[in-house]
Order: sequence, then structure tokens, then C-alpha cells
Amino acid sequence: MGRAVREVVTTVCVVTASVVSSLYAVGAEGYVPGQTMTRMSALAWFALLAALGAAVMLCWRHRRPELVTIIALVPPLLGADSFAALAALAALAAGRQGHLVRAATTLVFGVTALAVWRDTGYNQDITIAGRLIDAENTAVRVVGVLVIAAVLTAIPVVFGIIRRTRQALAGQAARERVLREEMARREERSRIAHEMHDVLGHRLSLLSLQAGALEVSEDAAVGEAARNVRTSAKQSLEDLRQVIGMLRDGRAIPLRDDNAAESPSTTLGDLPDLVGRTRAAGAPVTATIMVDRPGQAPGALGTAVYRIVQESLTNVVRHAPGSAAELVVRGGPGTGVAIEVSNPLSDAAEPSPGSRSGLAGMTERAAVLGGHVSAGPTDRGTFVVRAWLPWESPDEP
Repeated sequence: MGRAVREVVTTVCVVTASVVSSLYAVGAEGYVPGQTMTRMSALAWFALLAALGAAVMLCWRHRRPELVTIIALVPPLLGADSFAALAALAALAAGRQGHLVRAATTLVFGVTALAVWRDTGYNQDITIAGRLIDAENTAVRVVGVLVIAAVLTAIPVVFGIIRRTRQALAGQAARERVLREEMARREERSRIAHEMHDVLGHRLSLLSLQAGALEVSEDAAVGEAARNVRTSAKQSLEDLRQVIGMLRDGRAIPLRDDNAAESPSTTLGDLPDLVGRTRAAGAPVTATIMVDRPGQAPGALGTAVYRIVQESLTNVVRHAPGSAAELVVRGGPGTGVAIEVSNPLSDAAEPSPGSRSGLAGMTERAAVLGGHVSAGPTDRGTFVVRAWLPWESPDEP
């Protein structure tokens, strides 16, 4: 049985018990052995209506325990039972603590004692209190009423405290579970960082070293290609070190360039070099870059734009090799940066591995800064990647 179902069943039982006990208490007032009740007094009807209203209000005892408790105090004063007040007190003790609970406990104890005192005055055959307490002996009656009222009041208070404690323990367990999961993620990030450093770092270093050896080749084309390979390997090593640092520290991409030492090195000014390297790799790219004051862009924005353009151009080379790509980057402070990369659709049926993860990475990077990314085919037979990233104007407060 789920928690919601248990709450509904409990509420139905509590409301039903409150209605039945109030009907019994109000009916006991005019009961005479051997006679049939034909009518009730106006006060009895008023008490019954108040008891029914308090019973219905018990449906909100966990949401508004203070209000429900105050309303439930009224029926016992008019001659009804105090069951609704006791049920409301249990909910109040479960959700609140301190002076409020102590004051409510005192008031509920008072109306419960009044109801028990009234029950002892009825015929002993129809009330439990009447059977337990001798109404003829005033001292015994007073002590008995106080004891019964104290026990009846203590039960919901203890029940509420137990429920509140269980909820607190459950909340603490949930927080500890989240903490353990975070620690596990940090350990996994650290493990991945070590593996990336040991494997990729070593291979990129060897690649850079071997490319440096090829630069002395007599063939100018081979030497130029080797220099490009060595430069790319060196930049990849720098990027790898930054990613490893973020994995080890659990840092996210900063929304603002508050700490230049922790910001990645790529900026909006590096976009022309990125386009040049893509062209050198054999991809014909037409680029239009119109960014106002690129040097004032926050480091996180520059990095995000660079990575989105880089991933988009890489996807063009990967999925549509040899196709002409068109890159448009426009923006400035206050308007944001808009990116559009388009290329003719390829006839390749199977996408290359990593394409979905690349798009997901672009989308997540843009979302961190409050931007968005969309990608998909168009009716003109092209595949277009569009992105927009916010760039607050320095003049804005």
C-alpha cells in the first residue's frame, strides 16, 4: 500500500470515528433507560453540527493543524465528544513543536476532561467513563476524570512525536543517501580523471613528439601537416588538463569569468583559427563572424561559443565529409551570441559514433549559461545547428 493510499484510508477512518463518537456522545445526553428518544434539544443539534464540521476539517489536519485544532475545540464545549480535538492534536504534534504544541495540549486536555466529566454524569450503562468512575463520589470522580483525560491526551501527543521523529529520520537518511551518491560521483570522476591522464595524456604526448620529428622532413607539405598535428596535439593536451582538473575538483563551467585562472583558454577571438584548421583538414567552410567587442566577452561565454562551433564543424566533417559548410556567428553585449552552422545533408545512412553525445554536450553547455541549442534537417535539404547564448551588457545593473 502506497503512502498516499495509507493517508486516504487513515483520514477516512479518523473522520468516521469522529462522527460516530460525536453522535454517540450527543445521543447519550438525552438517553433514559427503557424510553425511546423522540427529540433532541437545540443545543444538542448545534453540538452535533459543530462536531460534523470538525470531523470534516480533519481532512486538512496535516496541512493546517493549528486551524483544525482550534475548530475541533468547539464541539466538546457544546456537549459533543473530543475525538476530533485529539486527532487534530496528533497532527499538530507531528508537524510542530515547542510552545504551540504545549499550549494546544493544555487546551485539548481541558476539553477532554470536560467531555469525560460529562460522560460520567450519564447513565453508567452507555458510557465507558460512567462504568469506570463512580459519579456519586466527587473526589473519585475528579481524580478519575483527570487521569482518563491525561491518558487520552498523552496518546495523540506521543503518536505525533513518534511520527515527527520518523519523518526527521527519513529526511536525514535521504540527505545521507544524497551525500553518499555525491561522494560516489566524486570518486568516479577522480577515477576517470586518472585514467584520462594516464592513457590519453601519454598518447597525445607521443603524438606531439612524433609530429615534431616529422617537421624536419624535406617535403614542405609533410612538414606543414606535421606542424598542424603537433599544434592540435598540444592544444588537446591543454584541454585535457583543464577537463581533468574539473573532474577532480567537481567544478562546473562558471557562468561568469570571476576567476580567470580557472577559465578555459579558448575565446571568441580564437574562432578564425578554428575555421582555418577546419579548412586545412579539407572541409570547405564559409565563415561570417560579426561579434561586437569580442574581447569583453566573459570567459565562460567565449568557451561555450568556441566549443559549440568546434563540435558543429566536427560533425560536418564526420557526417558529410567534403560538403561545404556555412558558419555564421553574430552578437554582442546585450543581444547575446547567435550561432548557425549549416551543411548539405549527407547520403550516409549510419551516423558516426558520438554524434548524439556531441549534440547533448552542446545543449547542456548552452543550458548552463541560460541559452539553447536546436539541430535538425530543413526542407531545403540541409542540416542546421542553431544556438543562442546570452551576453549581458556591461551597462546593465
